[in-house]
Amino acid sequence: MTAETQIKDTVTTNDVVLFMKGTKSMPQCGFSSRVAGVLNFMGVEFTDVNVLADEGIRQGIKDYSDWPTVPQLYVKGEFVGGCDIITEMTMSGELDTLFAENDVAYDKDAAEKIREANL
Repeated sequence: MTAETQIKDTVTTNDVVLFMKGTKSMPQCGFSSRVAGVLNFMGVEFTDVNVLADEGIRQGIKDYSDWPTVPQLYVKGEFVGGCDIITEMTMSGELDTLFAENDVAYDKDAAEKIREANL
């Protein structure tokens, strides 16, 4: 299976996927840690893919999305963005809307707490 086929299969068979350095329980960079932390705090069930474990996936995800950096968040097969975009969407409430529109369960109170803590 090629990296592209594996990536496509992963993003289309899982509702929420985070391609990251490390894992959701052990992030290996600050940007991955921030996005995984937001998702974990909001109680979002997501699949994590450690790009450090497979060089083909590490480069393949950048080619697949035409986005040069990791982490990368996908919701229902669609690329959402990296750390800065996810942070902005969390703070504006757009991430809540995206999850709600795609029937992805999340803790709305936790999302509000993130925004309150960052005013």
